[in-house]
Amino acid sequence: MINNMDVMKLFRMPKPVSIMGKASSITNAFVNGIIPCIMPSKEELIDCLNILELDSADLRCAYCGDKFTEWDHLRPIVKDKRPTGYISDIYNLVPACGKCNQSKGNKYWKDWILSDAKLSPKSRGVKNLDEKILRLERYEMWKEIKPIDFESKVDNGLWEKHWSNCEELHRKMSEFQVVSNKIKALIQDNYRGSS
Repeated sequence: MINNMDVMKLFRMPKPVSIMGKASSITNAFVNGIIPCIMPSKEELIDCLNILELDSADLRCAYCGDKFTEWDHLRPIVKDKRPTGYISDIYNLVPACGKCNQSKGNKYWKDWILSDAKLSPKSRGVKNLDEKILRLERYEMWKEIKPIDFESKVDNGLWEKHWSNCEELHRKMSEFQVVSNKIKALIQDNYRGSS
C-alpha cells in the first residue's frame, strides 16, 4: 500500500546539467594540461612499493588498505585553479582506491587522512591508521620534492596566453549557457501542453 504522505520522499529529480557546471573541469584541464608526467623506472616503482610496504601481487590503497584502483597525487597538483608546482612522478604518486582519491581531492594527505571528511580513512574507521601514516611519512621523505615555479620556466607571453585562453573559454561557456537556458525554458514551457 502506498502512503501518500511519504511517497514524495522517494523521488529525487536528477541534478540538472549545465554548461557552466563544467567550468571547474575546464579549468582543471588547463592546469593538468601543462603538468609534466614522468614515467618511473622499474627500480623506482619497486622502491615505492617497498617504502609503502605494499605487495605488487595484491596492490592496496596506501591510505586505507582497500583494493587499489588508481594512483593519487600525494601532494596536490592543483590548488586555487592554478598548478601548485608539483608534478606527476613516482615521488608524488601513491596507489589509492577511488574512495580515498575522491575524498582527498586537493587536500594535503596528512590533514585529510586524520580528518572527519566523508570517506576519509579516519571517518571510515580504518584500522592501523598510525602505521599507514608512518609509511606515508617515510614515502614523503624518500626524495626531497620542491614545487616547480612553472611560470618562471616559460616565456611570460606564452604563460599569459595559456590563462587568457582559459578565461576566454569560460566567457564563451557563459554565453553558451544563456542560449542553453533559453532552449530549456522554451521546451519546458511547451512540454505539458504538447501531449
